[in-house]
Formats: sequence, structure tokens, C-alpha cells
Amino acid sequence: MSRFVRASKYRHVFGQPAKKEHGLENVKVTGSAWDTNVVAASGEYLSINWNASGGGAFAIVPLPSPFNATPGFTYKLPDSLPLARSHTAPVLDTDWSPHNDRVVASGGEDGKVMIWKVDPNTFDGWGLEGWTPTDFDPVARLDASARKVGQVMFHPTASNVLASASGEHVIKIWDLAAPEDPRVTLTGHGDAIQSLAFNPTGTLLATTCRDRKLRLFDPRAGSDAVRTADGHGGIKGSRVVWMGEHDRIATTGFSKMSDRQVGVWETGALGNIKTIVLDQSAGVVMPFWSDNNILFLAGKGDGNIRYYEYESDALYALSEHKSSDPQRGMCFLPRRALNVSDCEIARAYKVAGSSIEPIAFIVPRKVRGIPFALPSFISFFLSTNANKHATQADSFQSDIFPPAPSSEPSLSAAEFFSGKSAPLRLVNLQDGVSFAGKNAPAQSFASPTPTPAPAAAQIKVEAKVDIPAPAPAPTRTYSAATPEPMSARQASVDSYSAPSPAQPTPPSSSSYSNSYSQPPPPQANDGALAEENARLTGELREAYAKIRTLELELEGVRANARKAAQALLEG
Repeated sequence: MSRFVRASKYRHVFGQPAKKEHGLENVKVTGSAWDTNVVAASGEYLSINWNASGGGAFAIVPLPSPFNATPGFTYKLPDSLPLARSHTAPVLDTDWSPHNDRVVASGGEDGKVMIWKVDPNTFDGWGLEGWTPTDFDPVARLDASARKVGQVMFHPTASNVLASASGEHVIKIWDLAAPEDPRVTLTGHGDAIQSLAFNPTGTLLATTCRDRKLRLFDPRAGSDAVRTADGHGGIKGSRVVWMGEHDRIATTGFSKMSDRQVGVWETGALGNIKTIVLDQSAGVVMPFWSDNNILFLAGKGDGNIRYYEYESDALYALSEHKSSDPQRGMCFLPRRALNVSDCEIARAYKVAGSSIEPIAFIVPRKVRGIPFALPSFISFFLSTNANKHATQADSFQSDIFPPAPSSEPSLSAAEFFSGKSAPLRLVNLQDGVSFAGKNAPAQSFASPTPTPAPAAAQIKVEAKVDIPAPAPAPTRTYSAATPEPMSARQASVDSYSAPSPAQPTPPSSSSYSNSYSQPPPPQANDGALAEENARLTGELREAYAKIRTLELELEGVRANARKAAQALLEG
């Protein structure tokens, strides 16, 4: 076993559960045994599969925060609250639109898919004496199947496009503007469909099935799978999630010997790259991907949440969040709604018994109270053990907050079904500016190889040394329309900062003007001065890179020292 610790800025990520009064109590979770996540989140609301009499229903409640109580709402839900009740049989799955935080789709055992829109006024007077809840009414009904609809999922880039998986072992792709008939029907599954996942641009769809096959579809190339491979050997529940912009998918499932597993697959030939045995528990493992290159794994019936960092086709265990309360379901918050001022890189909503617990996953950073933003390895020695978990940052931590998927669609439904592709729109979490992401991949089952970032851009991100000015803490942005700026704060050295949708901003020395005072441009006859300025700028960049290297080396030395001290104490 190696004595050296792999350097990673996410190695100390920890899960911070919310206080009881910041979660939800008296939650009446559905009694259906169908394998879904039970709960789903948008930037404003939670949907919960509900245990209701007289048909099927799900609840919609305002989104609780792990950091503070929701104004005007009590953490204990009343016995009577607004429900979406139009299904005639239990609701099996819900999914929120990535382009509108107030639009949610539901599928149920009655074979219907329904679309709902939340009116914020529904919650006016919540908890006050004499308040009468008003149930939600669907804005659209789709006769999706003669049997049950087990999963629903919105398209990531095209507006008003929805996928549904039915008990007939088919997936139907709908244009919600013309819901009479599905636009595409994907066939070939030999048994019940267990999960599905779009790639970031929505050009490909991966599925897992009870027949133990992993399939890859191009929804606009025909009804048959373009790739099929043997998945996990066990017949119990298997899940799939797309690993962001990487040409990879992750699956969870069981071996023939009932070992729980996680696998990584390349999508060109759908070949297995790596499979890891987790344990021998019986609960289905729910995978969740974060664009920080972190894969979260939460097993049903477990109290823990494992998380791994993906790098070079390998999964490196970071840590796990442990709890004595077993989870029945879970979902993660869209990244554009995270609390960046508290260094929150992900947030889970855990269904446990009759409660829902928010869990914030936080990268420990401590800069508040230090005269200026020193490199973190110096800041560490200025911090004390008593406040080592303080995380509020005066400046935006660009190295742990890559751009998040925006709420703006890239395509209309008509453009998508006509064959057009477009990159996913992203939002800068520092200022709320939305822009187009990478170029859309070719319309085939093989995704292009990601283009590496320029070296100068990498230096800008990793070697950031800010001298922050006093500024208000940024707030969460989760508007259904164009995101509003989080705050008027000092711009940081961030390679993703406000690029133009049409033309990305090339890295240049002027990009460093936010970190230090750069001299005015030289005149034509000041050639010597310009040469000297260029030399000093290059030396400064090299110094920043060396600082970052030393920081990573020191982090590894500290970790090894802690391990050695622990071994001496235990010995």
C-alpha cells in the first residue's frame, strides 16, 4: 500500500446535515415498492411521492436549506397540505424541468404522465390559523402507456421534451407542445427498464434493464439501440448516470454473488473500464454525478453516502458521510442553486423515515479574518483547530465551482426533433452570467474527445491569489428565467468568467488584471519597457504555479504525518 496521498482539493469534503428545524418532518412517504428515488428537487421546490388515499398523489413543498430555516414555513408539515392528486394510482416518479424551476412531470401506475406548474401563491398563509390548502391541477395529461410509467426525465438542452419509460419495456420521447403521440419510441428492452440517463447535450440516452443489459440509444437515429453490452450480473436493481462532459457513464448494480458494484464504461464501444465491489448489502445504490468530477453513491437502507473523485478512468475514494438513519430515497439539488459563500459544492435531500434531511457537502476553506487571501497552505497555519471547519469565504472559490448547467434551454423541441444539436448552456456561479458551453458533439453514439484547456488557463485557476475588497456574501440563484447576478463582488481570476456565447475569451496576460495591478500598455517607442513587462509577467505566472505545487506537496506531507501519528498512537 502506498504511503503517499493523492493530492486533491476535494479530499477533505465533508457532509454537514441540517439541524432538525431546517429539514422537514411529518412526511408521509409513499408505500409503493417501485424502485425510484422517491424525491426530486428543483432550485425552488421539492416533490415527494406521497402516501395518499383515493388514488395517487405527490407533495410539492418549498425547498428547505441546511443553513437556515425557510421564512414563513414550519419544519413540521401540517397533516393537510397542497398535493398533486390527479393520478388514479400511486405516483412512481417525478422530475423537475431543468429550464423552469416551477414545472414538474410525474408518472404513475395508471399509465399517465402529467405536467404540473407551481403557483407560488399556493403557499400564501402556510401554517396560519384558518389556512386551507389548495391542491394542484395538471396543465397537461399524456396517455403514455396501457401499463405503468416507471420513470420520467426531462431533456437537458431542449425545452418541453420529456422521456418516459413504461411497463411495456419501451421509452417514449414526447414533445409537450404536441402531446397527442410520442415523437420517438425506443424499443429492444427484454424486461422492465430500471433507469435512464441523457448525456449533457441530450443526443444520447443510456438505459439499464432487468434483462441485465446496458443500452445506448441515439433518439433521433431510430428506435433500436446503437450499442448493447452485458451490464451487472445480478438481476436486482441497476442504475445509470452520465459522467458529465466525459465520454463515460457510471452504473451501479449487483454481481451474480449479490455483491454491490459500481462500474465505469466508455460509450464508444460500450466497454467496461473499471468495476469496483462496494459491499454485500441488499439495497439498490443510487448514483449522482457532480460536475466537480465527484460521483456520490447512496444505498437504499444505508445510513452512509460514499463519494469518489473521477480522474483518468479511475475512481478515487474521498470519504463518506455516515449516519445512523437509513435512507429510503435521495435527490441532489441543481448546482446553480448552491450556496457558494459557504463553499457548498453539492447538496443532497435524504428521505429517512418520516423526515427529509438536507445535507450540504462542503469544501473546508478558511479566509475570513485573515488580512488578505494568502495561499491556503499559509492560511492553514494562521487558523486554529477550534475553527478548522469554518467555511465562509470572503472571495469566490473558482477552483471548486466550475460553471453549472443554466436554466436557459439551448434548443426548442422542434429544433431537437429536426436533428439540430447545441451545447448545454452554463452559468457562472460567481456572477450569474449564462453562456454557451462546449461545442455540441456530432450526432452519433461516439462522443468527441474533450479538448484540454490551455496551459495558461490552468495556471489562472490553480494559482489564484486574491486581495479581496469588502463585499456582500453571494446569494443563491435559481431563477427559472435568466439568472440574476449573485452579488457585486470583486472579480476573481477565473477562466470561466463571463465568456461570450459566440466566441470564448482566449487566455491572455490581461486576464490577470483582477489579481494584481498591471502597468498601462506601453507606447510603440517603449520596446524595452514592453519586453521587461512581459518578462516580469512570465516570472509572476511561474511563481504562482510553484506556489500551487508547494501547496499540494505540503498537503500530502501533512496527511502522511497525520497517518504516521495515528499509527504510533494505535501501536
